[in-house]
Amino acid sequence: MAQPAAIMFQGTGSDVGKSLIVAGLCRAFARKGLKVRPFKPQNMSNNAAVTADGGEIGRAQALQARACGVPPSRHMNPVLLKPQSETGAQVIVQGEIFGNAKAADYHRLKPQLLAKVLESYRLLRAEADLVLVEGAGSPAEVNLRQGDIANMGFALAAAIPVVLVGDIDRGGVIASLVGTKALLAPQEAARVKGFLINKFRGDLALFADGVKAIAEKTGFDPLGVVPWFDAARDLPAEDAVALDGTHQGYGARADAAIKVVVPQLPRISNFDDLDPLRAEPGVSVEFVTPERALPGDADLIVLPGSKATIVDLIAFRQAGWDIDLKAHIRRGGKVLGLCGGYQMLGLRVADPQNIEGPIGELPGLGLLNVKTTLTPKKTLVEVQGTDRATGAAVKGYEMHIGATAGADCDRPMLDLGGRPDGATSADGRVMGCYLHGIFASDDFRRAFLKTLKPDFASDLSFESRVDATLDALADHLERHVAVDRILEIANAR
Repeated sequence: MAQPAAIMFQGTGSDVGKSLIVAGLCRAFARKGLKVRPFKPQNMSNNAAVTADGGEIGRAQALQARACGVPPSRHMNPVLLKPQSETGAQVIVQGEIFGNAKAADYHRLKPQLLAKVLESYRLLRAEADLVLVEGAGSPAEVNLRQGDIANMGFALAAAIPVVLVGDIDRGGVIASLVGTKALLAPQEAARVKGFLINKFRGDLALFADGVKAIAEKTGFDPLGVVPWFDAARDLPAEDAVALDGTHQGYGARADAAIKVVVPQLPRISNFDDLDPLRAEPGVSVEFVTPERALPGDADLIVLPGSKATIVDLIAFRQAGWDIDLKAHIRRGGKVLGLCGGYQMLGLRVADPQNIEGPIGELPGLGLLNVKTTLTPKKTLVEVQGTDRATGAAVKGYEMHIGATAGADCDRPMLDLGGRPDGATSADGRVMGCYLHGIFASDDFRRAFLKTLKPDFASDLSFESRVDATLDALADHLERHVAVDRILEIANAR
């Protein structure tokens, strides 16, 4: 290729499957011998990943990098918004904290972030044969068009072609695609070269007239109708929208030997930590919403990560879960806190610099003799080590603000690179640590589950399963999508 090819996938709305489409195409084109890189100018998600150079990006771009066979880079997602309230978010720029912004303030900020977005894009192009770009939300959101860096604003600035992705499963896909074309400015519509229909169920032949109608009314090339890919549940979800449905495979299972319960906190983050447990045939992972009590028959309750520990701690108590948690322990159950969940288990969470808001200090759940102080500096590092209780190897990443100390830290849960991490109660029933991704370590996961049920056995290789699913997704797209035509469009630009 004379110059790096590039193409952008924009959706008629959120959660139409753009991330999976890009991940599958990343793997498909990488298997053809191309140097492929994923790119998302702006993402909004509390599921994030740590890059090797100490930055953070959206979980979806880390998965796409894996599909390409390359380490994730902070430049693959130069602007990441991590919601902290209904109207505000932490703004991450090129992997580092830029600041906090309310929604209105962020829209005024976007034009100055475009330079950083284009800089990251240029750096990725310099090392690639092909860049697959993912939009965010929809280009039809004309109320957000001014200063846009996520969809058509970026496509115009970078002068790249666009493919529109519609979700037929939610209904109205013809109107969504035709309506999107109607709302685009002429120069924006000129960027769109084709469309894909995603999440189709049933007989493809029955939708042939629908595809024809879309093509006639938009002038866009039909590039494929993608049948529902059920194995998508085996890949990490981009954000908590996945928890509002059943397609991710979470929920109680009557045949499970081990029942894991997770309180669904309002600012839950990195809940993909639980994916390896969910993938175990003998384990059910059930997320519980605030209107429900924590089930009394749980073997393990996991307090997950949180983007706003103090806010989620308040919500935890308002749901009455603090009472449920203590009853669970009295019945002999175990509790594990991960990152923000670990902080909540202590005696106190202090925020003297009001990093998370005006509440300066709050009592914790009091189940671990530790105290946490939130500080501005963020820890972002990939680590590996061992679990003290089982001796099993662990690896993952830390992504947190604050430091935790106290008497129970003298019984750390983990050794990470020669330093202790986490804490364990004197009776061993309550434990916590800062390590995300801990259950992806097969030996640790098996050993840990045996502490809950000594006769539990598993031969699951979680990382191999993820890679096999990416290959299956690439095969699926190659069967149903005009992959070669997409490459032609990317090259023509």
